[in-house]
Amino acid sequence: MNTLQLSKLGEIAKIFLKLGVIGFGGPVAHIAMIEDEVVTRRQWLTKDHFLDLLGATNLIPGPNSTEMAIHIGYIYAGWLGLIVAGVCFIFPAVFITGFLAWLYINYGTLPQFSPLLYGIKPAVLGIIINALWKLSKKAVKTKQLLIIGILVSLVTWFGDINEVIALLLGGIFGMIWLRKNNQITLIIPAFTIAVTGQEIAVNSLSVPLWKLGLFFLKIGSVLFGGGYLLIAFLQGELVEKYGWLTQQQLLDAIAIGQFTPGPVLSTATFIGYVISGFPGAIVATLGIFIPSFVFVAILNPIIPWLRNSSWTRAFLDAVNVSAVALMVVTTLQIGMTTLGLENISNIDFFSIAIFVISTFLIIRYSVNSAWVVLGSALLGWGFTLL
Repeated sequence: MNTLQLSKLGEIAKIFLKLGVIGFGGPVAHIAMIEDEVVTRRQWLTKDHFLDLLGATNLIPGPNSTEMAIHIGYIYAGWLGLIVAGVCFIFPAVFITGFLAWLYINYGTLPQFSPLLYGIKPAVLGIIINALWKLSKKAVKTKQLLIIGILVSLVTWFGDINEVIALLLGGIFGMIWLRKNNQITLIIPAFTIAVTGQEIAVNSLSVPLWKLGLFFLKIGSVLFGGGYLLIAFLQGELVEKYGWLTQQQLLDAIAIGQFTPGPVLSTATFIGYVISGFPGAIVATLGIFIPSFVFVAILNPIIPWLRNSSWTRAFLDAVNVSAVALMVVTTLQIGMTTLGLENISNIDFFSIAIFVISTFLIIRYSVNSAWVVLGSALLGWGFTLL
């Protein structure tokens, strides 16, 4: 391995370890942070290429943000980069979740996270909006694509349609429409969790490690739709079918996944530890994340080929704009909840202030997202002490 390769791997490790530590806010926020680091700041790939990866990633199972990290590692530093990027992005969440699982089992209590997250959540909205604006300028190349994006947004918002189905419908519609008609260029101007101190023990039920690993391997191989579908899987299988977890343990595991940075699938680490201790945590973590590495390794070389055919190029363009549309819908939903806009009597003016300030600093002065997250966390913590 030459010096250049080592340097590239070091850069990848540094970036994705940092993103794994500050990656609050779910996959949309993670993708926004990744875009800022590798497209805007380092220019490792173009916005168009980033959108192609995003669109393709939305069509395969697994955690989108983790798979985007793996894609970029492969593009920048080959097979070793693929592994380093994925492992470094996942590791902080897995380490923190594993430590919290140890506290949970041995002491029956967990640290209080809510004050920090109170400030982080509105700041993350600003990070997402900045990325959405930049990505939409590249994705919306024509009037037809703009219409497709609007239609996908409306169908997703009002129709409660599955995200993958929405992407496929948008892609197929775009493939037919864009291929059939001449494209008219559209120019866009540039401008808390606290577990009561009860005694909790590792489940006495003996679960073979191979069976536990196989269960999470299955989830990692078929999981579309992110955290909500993960909850449905865990409830139906671990609680109701196998009885490996109690209802309360599942609720605590879900809460841990929401209150820690990085991919929400690190919930598997917590559950694995609760069921079978440290070996269970390792097996569950490997099982749920390994499919993402395999899918990206297969998919990445195919994406450039999709650009060579007019039919698949139109499909990919439509999928890209549909993916951005889905991110817009998700951001609106997160924003309404975070800022208290769902009910006029619950409007949170402090969160709105953090959101406005964070967005201004990011867009106007290109402040690094790490500093925005850290500063907002401290503000949220300070405000809750008043």
